[in-house]
Amino acid sequence: MPSADRHLQPRRRPRQVRAELTRERILTAAAHVFAEYGYAAGTTNRIAEQARISIGSLYQYFPNKDAILAELMVRHIDRGTWTQADRLDLSPGSLETTVRALVRDAIDNHRDDPQLLRIMIEEARLSQDLLDTIERHGRQRVAQVRDLLARHPDVHVGDLGIAAELIVFTVETNTHKLMADPRTVPVETFENELVDMVTRYLRGGHDIWSGDAGPVR
Repeated sequence: MPSADRHLQPRRRPRQVRAELTRERILTAAAHVFAEYGYAAGTTNRIAEQARISIGSLYQYFPNKDAILAELMVRHIDRGTWTQADRLDLSPGSLETTVRALVRDAIDNHRDDPQLLRIMIEEARLSQDLLDTIERHGRQRVAQVRDLLARHPDVHVGDLGIAAELIVFTVETNTHKLMADPRTVPVETFENELVDMVTRYLRGGHDIWSGDAGPVR
């Protein structure tokens, strides 16, 4: 994994409500500015003006706009927790529905602002917080998916851990690419094709109604 850029660390971690609100104002303003003007023209002066604070106040929290964008990426990833996973029906014959829930959750987490998403993907530099967040999120997501695969009777794969990693990487990478430019392919078409691909892989060539032996562990 690439090393973190030390110049991207936030300068001030809020300890009071007022400071936390100011920090949130900066991040909200930056998201608006980057989406409207693009990253190159999305200067810290414009962000401070949008947040209605002085440029000096902004620099008390973030050393530069790269640090702000890295923090926006951290916030984006942290909001992408799959909260509905524990409520899924894992009965025989429900594998496609389970996979669709996973894919749709990834899509829904990236619908808000395609322009900002594209900027985050293309421009965000790696702060330590961002590296830690990516690692934590990936570990949690893979564990969550592996648990579902282990409990679903329709799954037939050779290694659950590898299968979970492949699925998480495939779903998230392709969803990022599509939602950053949703005009390329209709979202519904993308969802259906990705669901079909992942479902077929997890079935492992088994007919789920044929009475084949359970999944290989």
